[in-house]
Amino acid sequence: MVATAYVERTSDGAYDGIEADASWRAEVLELARQRDAVILAHNYQLPEIQDIAHHTGDSLALSRIAAASEASTIIFCGVHFMAETAKILAPQKTVLIPDERAGCSLADSITGAQLREWKAEHPGAVVVSYVNTTAEVKAETDICCTSSNAVDVVASIPADREVLFLPDQFLGAHVKRETGRENLHIWAGECHVHAGINGPELAARAAEDPEADLFIHPECGCATSALYLAGEGIVPANQVRILSTGDMITAARGTTAKSVLVATEIGMLHQLRKAAPEIDFRAVNDRASCKYMKMITPTALLRCLRENKDEVHVDPETAKRAQASVQRMIEIGKPGGGE
Repeated sequence: MVATAYVERTSDGAYDGIEADASWRAEVLELARQRDAVILAHNYQLPEIQDIAHHTGDSLALSRIAAASEASTIIFCGVHFMAETAKILAPQKTVLIPDERAGCSLADSITGAQLREWKAEHPGAVVVSYVNTTAEVKAETDICCTSSNAVDVVASIPADREVLFLPDQFLGAHVKRETGRENLHIWAGECHVHAGINGPELAARAAEDPEADLFIHPECGCATSALYLAGEGIVPANQVRILSTGDMITAARGTTAKSVLVATEIGMLHQLRKAAPEIDFRAVNDRASCKYMKMITPTALLRCLRENKDEVHVDPETAKRAQASVQRMIEIGKPGGGE
């Protein structure tokens, strides 16, 4: 039988004490059915959470699924800004996150107040915000973007307009490199997990397996190094791919490589291995694990369904303004993979 008590881990505070066994799975799915709930899991979640979800994917793709779903309740297994985005796109639905304490270092790197101050320093600039931001920041944004369409979004803005790009400095550097735009100002934010995947690590792994494809998330600190390796001919250019998490799945199904080195949060390996089980997927940095993503434990998910916790609320006026910035992005072109 499934345990009834919820135990707090002393190390990181995540809900624990229940095993992801057959009883747990049966109760989670039955409670979801009773609550008319759809369970969404981000690609960085624990494998057992990904495997029980009705849908897995990147945050924007999941939020769009939430908006289109006929379910009245959305269980978003991810971090808080992702659940907020689902609420923004589906304001009439109940949105729950299994642990509201699951934050994000990247989303927390800029507040609405800080963005307002930055805008005041650059009157007339167009604000482009990565979807990995809070609802408050999205509400101060002109156009949102994803990692797969950030270049297209910025390229759609008249060349004589200043652009404020936030919050990720590595994605911003990628956009500036691709567009050649000099009037692009970049906020100095970062995902602590992606920033920790560095160039020397990537070079060492690539030297160990020179035939491997390199799948690099543009938030990574090693993205510039990957392009350098390709530019110098150290790694063939066709083996280096700068990809969003969603695009990694597509690339996995299409590659002819026998092995792939992956530079992103290690939860992504689970979906890649399911998409192409014949390929050897390995992390560039096997310590690249987001503690916030891993706060959504089997215990937390069961608690969420049993107790209807934790509900995500977004102020209606903030949500309306934030939704407009997301809609402008969609109108520019297909958003593609999310973060």
